Amino acid sequence: MSTLQGKTLFITGASRGIGLSIALRAARDGANIIVAAKTAEAHPKLPGTIYTAAEEIEKAGGRALPCVVDVREEAQVFEAVGRAVETFGGIDVLINNASAIHLTGTLYTPMKRFDLMHQINTRGTFLCSQAALPHLLKAPNPHVLNISPPLNMDPRWFAGHVAYTMAKYGMSMCVLGMAREFADEGVAVNALWPKTAIATSAVQNLLGGDDSIRGCRTAEIMADAAHAILTRPARSYTGHFAIDEDVLRETGVTDFEKYAVTPGAELLPDYFL
Repeated sequence: MSTLQGKTLFITGASRGIGLSIALRAARDGANIIVAAKTAEAHPKLPGTIYTAAEEIEKAGGRALPCVVDVREEAQVFEAVGRAVETFGGIDVLINNASAIHLTGTLYTPMKRFDLMHQINTRGTFLCSQAALPHLLKAPNPHVLNISPPLNMDPRWFAGHVAYTMAKYGMSMCVLGMAREFADEGVAVNALWPKTAIATSAVQNLLGGDDSIRGCRTAEIMADAAHAILTRPARSYTGHFAIDEDVLRETGVTDFEKYAVTPGAELLPDYFL
């Protein structure tokens, strides 16, 4: 299988960034996309809403269902999953992309921020998986893909931002456990993480602005890697902590300069690698 045509993807945080790029790549195949995100009205510092994302998806060749979803809210998640099934007849793919970031040490992390990261990253991923899995179990080639890093207990990945690392690793632990839990039922559960920094609003606003963006790759590399994973047979590819560049190299891609924001610039390695 090399296409997502006719498949239904439920993507959290799909109004912008990596989530939207994954949605647009699937839309070019003719996929159905549930745009599950909080932004119903334009934000002064962040691009896009669920409605502008839906418009882009449909222009790219897909069908879109914009849903206002705060992944911290159980009722909103289950309502959106229900609407997805009612509209498109089922769910084939869940992308747990929604995430919160706050890179501070222990003494400088307000508990409000700690709670936000854990509620969105770890709890939100678990909740969306729980809501979608009954429908994924009925799909012919079901995939769950979490945008989260490989698990590595080296203290250097914790020391500078222990709260954030715990929250992101919670998403990865969902992969570790659910891949084994649902292996016999044929549901693939994998993680995908970028080798380099990706040009997103988080990098622009939190991690160095335009100087950092110049050393990034575009989100299209994550979208192409996600597509390569989601078109694999679910029963034979599960429990992996994949890196975007490695996935694409396996498919024969050798030119990665096309993904550079600034061709020739020195690339910034991503956190956790």
